[in-house]
Amino acid sequence: MTDPADLRWQEAVIAEIASVTPRVKRFRLRVPFSDRFRPGQHVDVRLTAPDGYQAQRSYSIASAPDASGLIELMIERLDEGEVSGFFADIAEVGDTIELRGPIGSFVWERRDGGPLLLVAGGSGVVPLLAMLRYRALAAPGVPALLLYSSRTREAIIARAELEERARREPGFALRLVLTREPGGRRIDRTAIEAALADLGAPAHAFVCGANAFVGAVSDLLLDAGLAPRAIRTERFGG
Repeated sequence: MTDPADLRWQEAVIAEIASVTPRVKRFRLRVPFSDRFRPGQHVDVRLTAPDGYQAQRSYSIASAPDASGLIELMIERLDEGEVSGFFADIAEVGDTIELRGPIGSFVWERRDGGPLLLVAGGSGVVPLLAMLRYRALAAPGVPALLLYSSRTREAIIARAELEERARREPGFALRLVLTREPGGRRIDRTAIEAALADLGAPAHAFVCGANAFVGAVSDLLLDAGLAPRAIRTERFGG
């Protein structure tokens, strides 16, 4: 449940900016709640122009809860996106922005157990990345598999980290599906069946991505025999 205090707008300072793909930048923000959010939650960001015009967008937190005083956002530049355009072209270290949160019930914690199936489309991997980072710290014994659909290998968010986790972390498997590479394909029945064969029956399946992606993957999971109550979804426009 979201604390009413988290719905108040507050200031956050940009502490670090780095490019992670040609269209995505990582922003580390100094906030007072870095140790008290749940993996998978998001924040709302609000920008106010000098004439009073405001634009607002929600961004998932990519980092795991810790005492660093920082949270990490991965922000993709969207064509004609007012907020993402600001972060892509204007934002600088030291800038102060408005945000509220943490918000949302699309979350996984150690007490929820596993196995854990995570299915991402594009930037929908961000809240799932938070879950994987948290799992490594708090519940490394929980089996987990990430099935991640990206247009190209270059566009994979946190690719090096994910591949390193797959090599080093027992019980974690990574399956990449590239839609616009030669011979590319989408997540289909075969990909779902292969993931389930590797992981076994998941106690929880989290699916995040564009509306059409989430709808299609949810149907595939239901067809594969998962109970509706085991499937959690988070959608964004597109």
